[in-house]
Amino acid sequence: MVISMGYLTLDETRAFDIVLLGRAAIDLNPTDYYKPLDESTTFKKYLGGSPANIAVGMARLGKKVGFIGKVSDDQFGTFIEKRFQSEGIDTSHVTRAKNGEKLGLTFTEILSESESSILMYRNGIADLQLSVEDIDEEYIKQSKTLLISGTALAQSPSREAALKALRLAKKNGTKVIFDIDYRPYNWKNADEIAIYYSAVAREADVILASREEVDLTEALIEVGRDDRQSADYWHAQGVKILVIKHGKEGSTAYTDDGNSYSIKPFPVKLLKSFGGGDGYASAFLYGLFEGWDIMDALEFGSASAAMLVASHACSEDMPDVESVKKFIKEEKEQYGEMIARQ
Repeated sequence: MVISMGYLTLDETRAFDIVLLGRAAIDLNPTDYYKPLDESTTFKKYLGGSPANIAVGMARLGKKVGFIGKVSDDQFGTFIEKRFQSEGIDTSHVTRAKNGEKLGLTFTEILSESESSILMYRNGIADLQLSVEDIDEEYIKQSKTLLISGTALAQSPSREAALKALRLAKKNGTKVIFDIDYRPYNWKNADEIAIYYSAVAREADVILASREEVDLTEALIEVGRDDRQSADYWHAQGVKILVIKHGKEGSTAYTDDGNSYSIKPFPVKLLKSFGGGDGYASAFLYGLFEGWDIMDALEFGSASAAMLVASHACSEDMPDVESVKKFIKEEKEQYGEMIARQ
């Protein structure tokens, strides 16, 4: 049975709501806050990597989730698989790297409530060893949607695997979500980024991106566009929804009927300035899958993002549906009904 969920038409007979493709990694967040990284001595280990975080977020929100990825063939690879399984995420297509490649490590620096940075180790990395042989058409056919993370496009053989998954998704009517998730690591130059980002963006149904990421994607097409011009271009390519994020200034969803919907961040006491994007993505997508109005989905995403930047972890602190609803209710009681709506 195919059901129209607002701007997305999803096949409700499929086993998975979403399958995500890309990196799973280790986050090491300092527990001695507000020090530069060179002075931090104690860290807490979490499952990390944007698509892995979104996978946990979607699972916590009650969706059926699968994952396609490559992890290290060691105890950290086991850690990733066990964490996924503990959240109810299917790991049948999470495989082990065979040549000693390791998981990515992300050390985070929490200097202040508003100033954080990330130090990534991404050489000889397991997730970029995902290959075309790891992509199973039947698995993609079983999912309503496929999320491709932009970091999976940074190197071969992962980029070919991602492009194969994209083609199989289009062949089988699986909707494509492109979370651009730009990281400078592993890319050779700006032209390479633009080539692969734009190739996936043209085939996507939903794009999630910052303004910088949109500019990177459009670098070989036309530079200097504003958000509306970018939205018009990508809608002409077949994109149903383009979400452009502007950090503290909020975000706007542009839909292919010419409308736009803007949301502001909910006010919270920040602990860190990273991690909100993955909470935003999972909660916004949840709203889309539920067939909500775009504004309601955006509000849900903004609320989840606020909850994440006020907490220590990313994946570990992903909220469930009732927690997000409770947060929104309390924020509106304190600040007014339209606090996040522009």
